[in-house]
Amino acid sequence: MSLTETIDRRPLHHELVDRLRDMIIEGQLEAGQKISEKALCERFGVSRTPLREAVKILAAEGFLDLTPHRGASVVKLTLKDFEEALPIMGALDAVAGELACQNATEAEIAELEELTARMTERFEAEDLAGYYKLNSRIHQLIMEMARNPTLTRSTRVLSERMRRARYELVMSPARWAQAVEEHQAMVKAIKNRKGVQLGRIMKVHVIHKLQDLQAHLFADEH
Repeated sequence: MSLTETIDRRPLHHELVDRLRDMIIEGQLEAGQKISEKALCERFGVSRTPLREAVKILAAEGFLDLTPHRGASVVKLTLKDFEEALPIMGALDAVAGELACQNATEAEIAELEELTARMTERFEAEDLAGYYKLNSRIHQLIMEMARNPTLTRSTRVLSERMRRARYELVMSPARWAQAVEEHQAMVKAIKNRKGVQLGRIMKVHVIHKLQDLQAHLFADEH
């Protein structure tokens, strides 16, 4: 049986960027790990040229370090990285919330409400993986409701980098319950078209993420 993974035939290096980014975010490629071009070319059945193009893009996004004559390695994120990025994300999320209240359709609001109900069920079942999957879709939907492609592009790379911490950070039961309550408050605000209120809730939601990181993942750095 072949171990080669099939790559869809869109521009090859773009597909490789997505695959490698997911491997970094999910911890399959660990912080500090050197990228083996030979192993990845064999895994995906590609030549070195598209792989090197993908590596350049991921280096520009901040996922990889490129060192002359030594190749690429996975960036190790520090508390300082999160302290710099999360306030920016909070501000962008606040803008997205305000725009979403202005532009969301009733069908989208109903979808948001349904997704939040399902996410709450995953919380009650203590299914963290299922919870995070729905959580990601909820935040993606709010960004879609904003109807602002520039905002979406500005948020995407930061959001993907910060998502790496999700696979290491385990929320306490109290913090998890608080996060669910924040999401329920988001739904209520958007149903009532209260943009400023939703923006404030989303900004606080991001601040709480930073506090979790400070307390649990980077306690020795703070």
